[in-house]
Amino acid sequence: MSIAVTGATGNLGQLVVEALIGRGTPASDIIAVVRNPEKAADLSASGVVVRKADYSDAAALEAALIGVDKLILISGSEVGSRLPQHTNIIDAAKAAGVGFIAYTSILGAQDTPMKLAAEHKATEDVLAKSGVPFALLRNGWYWENFTNDLAGVVERGALVGAGADGKIAAAARADYADAAAVVVTTDGHDGAVYELGGDERLTYTELAAKISEFAGKPVEYQFVPEDAYRGILESVGLPAPVAQILADSDAAIAKGALDTESGDLQKLIGRSSTPVIEVLRQA
Repeated sequence: MSIAVTGATGNLGQLVVEALIGRGTPASDIIAVVRNPEKAADLSASGVVVRKADYSDAAALEAALIGVDKLILISGSEVGSRLPQHTNIIDAAKAAGVGFIAYTSILGAQDTPMKLAAEHKATEDVLAKSGVPFALLRNGWYWENFTNDLAGVVERGALVGAGADGKIAAAARADYADAAAVVVTTDGHDGAVYELGGDERLTYTELAAKISEFAGKPVEYQFVPEDAYRGILESVGLPAPVAQILADSDAAIAKGALDTESGDLQKLIGRSSTPVIEVLRQA
């Protein structure tokens, strides 16, 4: 059985390929669909089949998906351009005869208040109309989202955010990758909707305490309103539209948008999610 992974050189995509191999899929049965094959040299060396296709190139996508049985469609990173890109991939998969698509969406995509979810919701709708059997992997936040500036957080002694007292049921990126691998290597997932989140449902205050424990230095949560948080993100170089989306997402934490008690992730991967302390160590 051949399994294709889009965005296979990205942070999540690489881990998905590793998870597939770790669960017994022969490397030669994995097709890495990438924009730049040069970045996939390690994958190719391991025996993974590398095919070049840009998300915007429908013809190249169809060619890349010929002979594929199942597809893990990892959502694109270009916010604002993702719906047409995802539609191209879904249309190409249908034309190529792909039998199943697992799509990495976002928690509560159909009714969440997060602006970031709009393209995910629309993509889910395209999938539902495509006629191709599919499953929705509605990923929660990655703990890695909080490690990009980990050294700065520890140095300042402050974790800044707009999430107030909302809980974040995040997990390690590798946990979500493992779940995706399970869904395409086992049966019974057609039409499934998985709300995926980790065991540790932490508030910002609790996360700051975990970072403090890890670093051995005091770290406290500093709440700022959404507008102020957006300004902070812009001040460190993020484009205004990106800062707006991220600030909106952070504020949505207070509304429960990134919390779940579904247990779907744990059921799929057969274990608890990776502890946040371990993610901090790895970072």
